[in-house]
Amino acid sequence: MKFKSYIGFLLLRFVIIQLVLIGFAYGIYKSSSLIILIAVIALIVLVSELRHFVKRRFRIIDDFFEAVKYRDFSRWFPEDRGPKDIRFLHKGFNEVNRTIKEVNTKSEAQHVYIQKILELVEVGIIAYQLENGKVLWSNKTFSEIIDLPSFKNISFIEKRDPQLFECIFETYYPTPETLSITINRDLQKVLISETLFQIEEESFKLIVLQNIEDTLNKNESEAWKKLLSVMTHEIMNSITPIASLAETLSQQLQLQLENPEKNPVDTKDIFNGIHTIKTRSEGLLKFAKTYRNLNKESKLNLKKINVSDLFSNIKTLMEPSLKSKGIQINFEMQSKRMEIEVDEHLIEQVLINLILNAKDALKEKSKPVISVKARYTDNHKVVVSIMDNGIGIPKDIMEDIFIPFFTNKSTGSGIGLSLSKKIMMLHKGKIKVHSKEGEFTEFALIFK
Repeated sequence: MKFKSYIGFLLLRFVIIQLVLIGFAYGIYKSSSLIILIAVIALIVLVSELRHFVKRRFRIIDDFFEAVKYRDFSRWFPEDRGPKDIRFLHKGFNEVNRTIKEVNTKSEAQHVYIQKILELVEVGIIAYQLENGKVLWSNKTFSEIIDLPSFKNISFIEKRDPQLFECIFETYYPTPETLSITINRDLQKVLISETLFQIEEESFKLIVLQNIEDTLNKNESEAWKKLLSVMTHEIMNSITPIASLAETLSQQLQLQLENPEKNPVDTKDIFNGIHTIKTRSEGLLKFAKTYRNLNKESKLNLKKINVSDLFSNIKTLMEPSLKSKGIQINFEMQSKRMEIEVDEHLIEQVLINLILNAKDALKEKSKPVISVKARYTDNHKVVVSIMDNGIGIPKDIMEDIFIPFFTNKSTGSGIGLSLSKKIMMLHKGKIKVHSKEGEFTEFALIFK
């Protein structure tokens, strides 16, 4: 037993103290002052030495527990000097410190590993204490989704954006739910789910936030590719009978030229055949022109252009036709030095599409006005907006206007807005719409 020597020394000291006490009693019995004095001195020395003997070991234990209390496991106790029992204590304490440090190292490694994984996922995650709002942990994606810097307490969001705070933190979502939240005047679709958990006596809430708008855009892009593949197939199927009809007419004319008497040709049939080819070819040509741009590779001819030059080109192109319809068009810029890095021809096409849509919405207005404005957002992004005071967009079709082929116009193709959205996606930008029936419609082009 490792503490055998410690117990032996302790018992020995108690025996000696007992003997001294007997001597003290004997001195009183014999009325010997010398014996009494020697016994008292010996007793004081022995008790003091016993106190020091015990206190030394308790002080070592107390130091160890103090280190444990403050989670200081870096202390090293000497194992090669002092009494055997103390060296054994030191060895035991060192072993405990070594084990705890290994456990902490593994725990920290796992924590860092989990943190890195959660930082890489494209899902926003935050955990905070319910009582005081103190953030336990939050990843970078969460800050990116709500477009705010990192924070240590959710009260920061309450001060910056009370509406967003109430939507995300005050409302409880026990099951995943889709929300539309406004981030810097930009409507975002997110999927939110929450759970409550407890650590000891403290309660926490874990919120998971996912921006599903980008996912929807990716899915829409994939749908476009599939759709265009089908369209290409259908075009080829239409061209085949045209080619066949042309070949038949060519053979008939060839035979008629070789032997007019035996192979008379009905000019009416020839005319009808040619007219059919012409009509169908024109339809296919128009179809091809409409969808041609959608099937191009996603390569942009990017260059920095001045927004004022862009507005000047659009004004020259569109103002005459708008004036002939009695429509006033205004151009405004927050700064004449505003620049954007874009494919100029494609962005012009987007602006033309949106202005033409605005023109169609103004047919029933007595004082029709189209306003084209450029401004900076709070995070220095450029936004170009096209606003009209027309009939607005009905709420029941608001979410469908960017879907390919969807239109509520009798002569519309349903391609203009979907093509505009695709062009903005290629620029890594966004197109947003805000409308009120009977009052106005505003399209905003947000550049990265």
